[in-house]
Amino acid sequence: MGSSIAHLVGSGEDVVNLCQGNPDLPTPPHIVEALRREVLDPATHRYPAFSGLLELKAAIAQWYAVNHGVELDPGTEVAILFGAKAGLVEISQCFLNPGDVCLMPDPAFPDYWAGVVLARARMHPLPLLEGNGFLPDYGALDPAVADEAKLMFLNYPNNPTSVTAPPEFYERTVRFAAEHEVIVASDFAYGGLSLDGEPPASFLAAAGAKEVGVEFISLSKMFNMAGWRIGAVVGNREVIAAVDLIQEHYYVSLPPFIQRAAVTALTGPQDCVHELSAIYERRRDVFVAGLREAGWQLDVPRSIFAWLPLPEGAADSVAFADELLHRAKVAVAPGRWFGEHGEGYVRVSLLAPEDRLREAVARIADFSKHPPRKGTRP
Repeated sequence: MGSSIAHLVGSGEDVVNLCQGNPDLPTPPHIVEALRREVLDPATHRYPAFSGLLELKAAIAQWYAVNHGVELDPGTEVAILFGAKAGLVEISQCFLNPGDVCLMPDPAFPDYWAGVVLARARMHPLPLLEGNGFLPDYGALDPAVADEAKLMFLNYPNNPTSVTAPPEFYERTVRFAAEHEVIVASDFAYGGLSLDGEPPASFLAAAGAKEVGVEFISLSKMFNMAGWRIGAVVGNREVIAAVDLIQEHYYVSLPPFIQRAAVTALTGPQDCVHELSAIYERRRDVFVAGLREAGWQLDVPRSIFAWLPLPEGAADSVAFADELLHRAKVAVAPGRWFGEHGEGYVRVSLLAPEDRLREAVARIADFSKHPPRKGTRP
């Protein structure tokens, strides 16, 4: 679809692109100024410690303590990542051998699949169904499969469904993982944004979580630092040691000036994060109100995405998204891209100004009166 979007835009078409998850707003000025200051320091021009700067690890531990009441040892329970995405691929390479089983949410962020494929392991789906609040049902999983599994991915606030997980779900997860000796990889990339004033729950805040798994965080969304490629994984020290080792061989750590600027982001004023959360709230409310007025039934998103059920009688999600792009010039992501159980939905990104979201709503509402039916051009 990316090439189709580029072709239409290149042809002069006005496309409202709500397909990608790339933040559209700039990094806060005080963080950019910190980078400028640090890059002028010759000490940041040398190789850093291979496992990352301890001051950044301490800043991450402080962020967890302040925001989630989680105590971390910066030296053994925090690893710096070349973007959270890299770590989410590497953990499979660290802990899965060929033929091993990984429990995979369905739908899920597709990059989780990459590490499993590289490890030549097998994925077993954990269906995320609306009837279960888009949470995996551990009771529905074959105990033999659970015993065979070595690794499990989770992601809340969730991409693509945009729901959050309650603390009691993480308590069940810890019990499940301990019983079946499964490593939990919790993707908390959107955890820094608090829509409606409610901070999302952290997996690591559950009692015993550090005994069974780790959590990945990213500065990309909460500080609009996507291009800076900086994240971290925290929690179980054996898992952290393994990820640290593979990171050292792949990347030899991030540039010191970026790490120091990240310290400023995490320990400095957090007004920018609160303001960004408020911006996403307003965007979400504009989008949801507009579609509901047009007759769509959708839940209120708790993150930067909206998970829209297809209109009644519509073709599959790929055909719907393709026709929406070519006929209405609105780009959304087909639910099928995120797994078999993503079918029947499309994912909409809220990473666009309010006026563009209003324009998208008008186009989607008009298009949905005559959606593509089965048998139309895919």
